[in-house]
Parts: sequence; structure tokens; C-alpha cells
Amino acid sequence: MRFSTLPQWLEWQEKLHFTEIDPGLARIGQVWEKMQGQTHLPFKVVTIAGTNGKGSSVAMTSSILMAAGYRTGTYTSPHLLAYNERIAINGTPCSDEQICASFARIDQARGDISLTYFEFATLAAADIFRQQEIDIAVLEVGMGGRLDAVNLFDADVALITPIGLDHTAWLGDTREKIAYEKAGIIRAQTPVVCSESEPPHTLIDYANSLEAPIYKAGMAYRYSPLTADTWSWQSTDKEAMVLPYPALVGDYQLQNAAAVIQVCYLLREQGMLIDDSAISDGLKNVVLAGRFQEIRHEDITIILDVTHNQQGAENLQRLLSERNSTGNTYAVLAMLKDKDCQAVTQILQKDIAHWFFAGLDGSRGMDAQSIAAKTMQDAGQENFSCHTTVIEAYEQALLHVQAGDRVLVFGSFHTVEAVMRVLPEFQNRLTSTAE
Repeated sequence: MRFSTLPQWLEWQEKLHFTEIDPGLARIGQVWEKMQGQTHLPFKVVTIAGTNGKGSSVAMTSSILMAAGYRTGTYTSPHLLAYNERIAINGTPCSDEQICASFARIDQARGDISLTYFEFATLAAADIFRQQEIDIAVLEVGMGGRLDAVNLFDADVALITPIGLDHTAWLGDTREKIAYEKAGIIRAQTPVVCSESEPPHTLIDYANSLEAPIYKAGMAYRYSPLTADTWSWQSTDKEAMVLPYPALVGDYQLQNAAAVIQVCYLLREQGMLIDDSAISDGLKNVVLAGRFQEIRHEDITIILDVTHNQQGAENLQRLLSERNSTGNTYAVLAMLKDKDCQAVTQILQKDIAHWFFAGLDGSRGMDAQSIAAKTMQDAGQENFSCHTTVIEAYEQALLHVQAGDRVLVFGSFHTVEAVMRVLPEFQNRLTSTAE
């Protein structure tokens, strides 16, 4: 084995390939073939692509499948506190030992083929799931779909969540171009669920070219809120069922949950036993960190949210306005260079009393002064300050708050991770991953 610890493997992988992002399936496909792997995996696969709602959809799908008694693997990215979160079985992250052993198998098979950090992770997920003989995997696409490493593997059901403008340098600058890339996860004559009622025509055209059945919100299935605690879901061949709200904050989660239920019914048609009680239990018990996660600290509220694009900011703004708050909202914001910080701040400007901009480390991180220049200074805004790190910005925000105020920490997984690491609520998780 090249390395004995997971941090050693990861540090090496970050520098192995000449670029961090290198879309395409040729190299990863060659390595998987050398590992005697087929693109159609020996277990069911649900692949989820989209701009917003992917993480929530993975969490709800896997929660329902586990409630139905299936041994379920999930592959997600990025992680919050520990790399192991990316590859989990029945909700439990795989151990360092399992991941290192898989990395060694990949390293041996690849020969002189160079792989990116994400490609290593994707192969490790498939390899570990195969070793552990899971029943079904729920795979989250990292970026796009057509050329993403996850798309090496054939999906039994594809789910495409709402599509917005993100990663435009790689995927295109219109919803139509981005949708075409997302549609790449669709397979011939294999069902695809669209959680949008009006997805871009390029997605529909691509599915039709493959004769893939399309299950679109508002046509194949419908949903609507009923009471403060319940909502209804029905499809063209299923009578309306009354369900509990998913245990994830935000009315927009109904859009994600409704699509997930359609996925589950398609899996039922393919022979899986997923009854209505498993759907109900899965929704009630779903857990996902960093999605409008509220933490009470004495008489203030800390809100953690990984939102980093315009569509996500719109959802976030609705949640902030819907939650009764007697005080001010202070924002700690740090983002990556390829994100549209101006669009995000414009949407939330009226809700924020003061912005604490922070820098993120690494080549992709944006410094606080750049965020300020793009968002505030030209608009003549003065309710902001710049800080070198997320923790410095967070600590300054805490100095401003009074009883009833809120501190919103958002803009990136990296932003949320930094604050999570200093909050007492997450110390047990940090301790367990370090052992």
C-alpha cells in the first residue's frame, strides 16, 4: 500500500492530476475496467443530478430505502467535517481502513493513468459498495452529469433536480446548456424523474432521443400541502396519499420529496419492496447537516446553510422571512471564486443587518475584499466588514449580536465546516472521526 493513513492518501491525490477538474470518462473508465468492473453495477443505482436539492434528494431517497430494509450506499460530495461522509452505508460513513484499502486497489489498477481527487473518490465508492454487497446505491453527481465521473455507472432510475446557473465556465451560461449536461445521466429506455414542472427543452429532447420515459412534476405526479404537518402526493396510477412533511426545513423540500417518492415508485415497479409506511418513516427521520440547520445558543440562533448560488439564495431568503425573528440577522459569508456572490447578496440584502465577509483558503477561494468589491462598494453599501478567515468573521459577528438576533453562516461547504468545527454540538463528531 502506497500510504498507511487516509490524510496521506488525500494529500497525494490532490496533487496527482495536473488539474483539479478534468471532465471525461475515458481515464476513470479504463481504471474501472482494469478492476474488473462493469458500468452496470451488481446492485440497483439511483443517480441524482441537478443544481439545487441534490443533497436533500439523496438524503430522503436513502432514508426511505433504509426504512424499507435495504442495505443502502450513498455517495455524496463535498463533505462537511470528514472525508468519510462521502461514502456511507446505511447512514454510517465508511472507515478510514475501508477507504484506504480501496484506494490501494485503485492505485494498483491504474498503472500510469492519472486520476483526479474526485475520480478516486467515485471509484472508491463503487468498489466499496461492491465489496460490501449493498442492495442499492444513491449516487450524487459532482458537477454537470454527462462528463462527471459518477456517470461512468448506469442508473436504473435517474433524478434531475431544479436546474439553475452554476459552474457556468464548465457547463454553459444558460439553463438549456446546463440541462443538456445534466441529462447525460439518462440511459436508453430507462426512467428519468424531473422535479421541475418545466425543465429546459434540451433535457426533454435528450430523454426523448433515448426513448427514456419522463416522469415530470405536475404531469406524472402532483403534490400539494394540506395542513401544517401534512401534504398529499399522487401520480397518474396512484391515488392521493397523505404524508408527513420531510424533516428538512423549507417548503421547497416538498418539491424534492415529491420527486423522490416518484423515484421510489419506479423502483417498486422494478421489483423493490417499498411500502407507503417506509416512505412516511423515511421522510420523518431524514437528517442532513448544513441545510438551514438552526442551532440555539442561549438567546441567539446560529443558522448554517451551504447555499452558494442564486436559486439557493432565493430559497434561503424565503426561509428567513418565514421564521419569526424579533432581532437582526447578521451574515457570515465566504464563497469560492466561481460563484456569483453578487446575485446571492442582492437577494438577501434586505434581510441582513450587517455582512461579515471572509476569505477561503486554497486556489479556488475568494478573499473578503473581492466579495466586498463585487457586492457592496459599487452599490454604495456600508453595512459590511472584511475578515481574513471565516472564524474571525464569525467571532466578530458574535460580538454584535443581542438577544433575539440570528447569525447566518453560508456561502460554501467550507464556510459551514469552519464554524461547525468550533461549535460544541459537533465536537462528538469531530472526536469520532479523529479516532
